[in-house]
Amino acid sequence: MADETDSESADVAGDDPGRDAPSLLGRSLYGGVLAYMAIDGFKNNDKRVAVAEEKGVPMPAVTVPFVTGMLFVANLGIVLWRLPRAAAGALVVFFLGTTPAIHDFWNMEGKERQSNEINFLKNLALLGAAFVFLDAASEGDEE
Repeated sequence: MADETDSESADVAGDDPGRDAPSLLGRSLYGGVLAYMAIDGFKNNDKRVAVAEEKGVPMPAVTVPFVTGMLFVANLGIVLWRLPRAAAGALVVFFLGTTPAIHDFWNMEGKERQSNEINFLKNLALLGAAFVFLDAASEGDEE
């Protein structure tokens, strides 16, 4: 009888898309940072568009809100572990595209260099975590 109950619970768990997901706490902490970044991006859209324009980003008035929205939606995918492969892939694209283009601290001096170097390194760590989530989501697909 214990075997039947165990297999029934396994079947129910098999329908749960989060069953093989990385830690909810870890995803939530990561997601909190990304949500903050996205919300701050929407609040300061004009400033970010100006920075992107200064950096030579094509069509910054369209690109900046689009990638900010992509960040927010991909973040939800990671936290809720829905379409995690697509969500993590979108985050990889976001950080690979924005980090060197916007936080090019090697072209700066003084306090501007220091703050952009910190943001570059923060984004690099967030990119690393996105790769971990991408790997975890890909492992779930193999089963």
